[in-house]
Amino acid sequence: MIATDEEALICDLMETYHIYDYRSLPLTKVATFSVGLRGNSRIKMKMNNMKYSLETILLASAIDRLSFLVWSKTEDGAKGINKPQSIVETMLGENKEKDIVAFDTPDAFETEWKRIVEREVRDE
Repeated sequence: MIATDEEALICDLMETYHIYDYRSLPLTKVATFSVGLRGNSRIKMKMNNMKYSLETILLASAIDRLSFLVWSKTEDGAKGINKPQSIVETMLGENKEKDIVAFDTPDAFETEWKRIVEREVRDE
């Protein structure tokens, strides 16, 4: 933990245990205190590469579900348009636009399919 981010560890030890100089304590004590830090402490979140706590993600997920339920009862929801953006996907960086293509006829699909395949063959 010290190698990962000593300042975050110091802040967490001060906030949780009121330890202002962890170096004055035996190493085993500091290790015990460090392991006992809560899951959303600065150092544990940094070590787990987490930007947000589990509680924050769960709250955002609840809002996403509620927004979806409300949207599904609207005229836009019945038509499948203007779906609300997911807060969780935005937080986690998964809210990438996907290119969705629709075709009116099977022939239009076949034409596009051939164009894509020919382009891939040329690129190889």
